[in-house]
Amino acid sequence: MELDTFRRELDAWLDDHATDLVAGGAGGLDADMAQLAKVKRLTFDAGWMRWGWPERVGGLGGSPLLRGYLGEALTARDLVEPGTYSMTEVLAPTMIDYAHPELAAEMVPRLLRGDEMWCQGFSEPGTGSNLSALTCRAVRADDDWRVTGQKVWTSFAQYAQRCVLLTRTGEPESAHRGITALFVDMDTPGITVRPIETMHGRLEFCEVFFDDVRVPVERMLGEEGQGWSVAMDLLPYERSTSLWHRGAFLQQRLQSLLDVAPAMSLSADVLGDAVVQLFALRARSRATQHRLAAGARLGPETSVDKVLLATTEQAVFDLVADALADDVLTGDDAAGGRWRADYLYSRAATVYGGSAEIQRNVLARRVLDLGPEA
Repeated sequence: MELDTFRRELDAWLDDHATDLVAGGAGGLDADMAQLAKVKRLTFDAGWMRWGWPERVGGLGGSPLLRGYLGEALTARDLVEPGTYSMTEVLAPTMIDYAHPELAAEMVPRLLRGDEMWCQGFSEPGTGSNLSALTCRAVRADDDWRVTGQKVWTSFAQYAQRCVLLTRTGEPESAHRGITALFVDMDTPGITVRPIETMHGRLEFCEVFFDDVRVPVERMLGEEGQGWSVAMDLLPYERSTSLWHRGAFLQQRLQSLLDVAPAMSLSADVLGDAVVQLFALRARSRATQHRLAAGARLGPETSVDKVLLATTEQAVFDLVADALADDVLTGDDAAGGRWRADYLYSRAATVYGGSAEIQRNVLARRVLDLGPEA
């Protein structure tokens, strides 16, 4: 299906099914997860969620631009929260690339339809952004891996049925060459999940502990020792379509601000800066989407997208803090509470998904070839 046709027919379907798709009940993370599952189920059953994914995993084929527009439309209509929705875009492509075909064919449709949530077990205490220093260890025992260690900042682990997990299977001296990726069932004995409350009041992140957890060998993603390649395949996806969706969210929130804020409360200079940054982010992210659709392999250059996202998100919500100071300071009612939560979450934009400092180092070393740090 061509993008223009997809866009026109999807928008008409969303209009016709607005009542079915709208979120109901109280807010909060539990409600967001229930809403995500409902929207994914309805759009999958109607065929929309299947476009842009390969037929071998239950998709209908077509350009990745189709699924990019679906997420944009759902986010712009405030039907899904982009952070939860975009986990599919982060994890499914790498699953398709590296899992055994039978495993991908079985599992990916569950994620697309909203029957399951998956999480990403990468970060660890003490390793910071140095992913190659991870210590969560997997030891081979006949037809199983036995996993012991800890992960942290694992988004939505308390809701997840599966985890894409990076483990150390070689010696520490081998760094990234001794890492193996596993696809782990989260109900396996020996896994303990402890949610972490963030400063905006949500239990979005978790600590996850693995105590001699059995993972079948056939659940490897790629080959033994190929985990670094899996990670390098996954991280650019985290900074492509998912950032396109978050850009749509920022555009929607900026428009909402303009609808409710008194005109005299908006500084023309600050507003102009936020609009310019948002335009730059959307332009850059659109180019990344078209490169992905053309079959280009994404790499370290997607760190540009992440840096732009971080600065834009903070610029938009700095504007909110100026225009709606009372809501940001107290946030007592539903509307004010959301502005407060969005502002507080934006403070982490230069940290989550790879800190701005690390992204700039990646660009300096791997894109601009400026050499190692002094």
